[in-house]
Amino acid sequence: MLDTHLLVLFLAAATLLAVTPGPGIFYVLTRTLAGGKREGMLSSFGTFGGGLIHVVAAALGLSAVLAASATAFAVVKYAGALYLVWLGFRMIRTRNVPMDEPSETPKRNHPFRQGVMTELLNPKTALFFLSFLPQFVNPALGHAVVQFLLLGLISVTLNTTADVLVVSFAAPIGTRLRSSARFRRNQRVASGIGMMGLGAFVAFGDTR
Repeated sequence: MLDTHLLVLFLAAATLLAVTPGPGIFYVLTRTLAGGKREGMLSSFGTFGGGLIHVVAAALGLSAVLAASATAFAVVKYAGALYLVWLGFRMIRTRNVPMDEPSETPKRNHPFRQGVMTELLNPKTALFFLSFLPQFVNPALGHAVVQFLLLGLISVTLNTTADVLVVSFAAPIGTRLRSSARFRRNQRVASGIGMMGLGAFVAFGDTR
């Protein structure tokens, strides 16, 4: 059901993004350091649930686009490609900017519920899925929305796997993320190049 060539490219890009330090990883890290491994794991599963809700919502939007016309779907794909190029450029441009961290310990709400809400209330997540995932959907294979949902599930699972690894090695990873500007800079540059390359591939390459 999934395009094999596009799937390999997707796994490479999604894995690179999953291991790039961002607000989600810092949230899970902070919750783990504050409340221990159990809270960290529940927070990770919470962000997984919130991510899936975003994927389903984006899939419904994609379904509406497909119902409109094939041309509309192509417009979404190429607009998404431009967004990915811009996102990659922004990552590289801000490579030396310190990573924002939570200013205080998270409130002692249930970690799973708070994890869901933390991910769900981030509108950038929905925008990202709607621009990133369609690049790897091949309408010629049929069931485009199902392809989108499968790719979304894989993406969210990879993100959660990275979060779980952070929980498992919270102390050393926390020290590395906070103290190593070079580590964060290299991650941003690598992700930025990957995003720009992906956008260019979609815009100019043959994805069929």
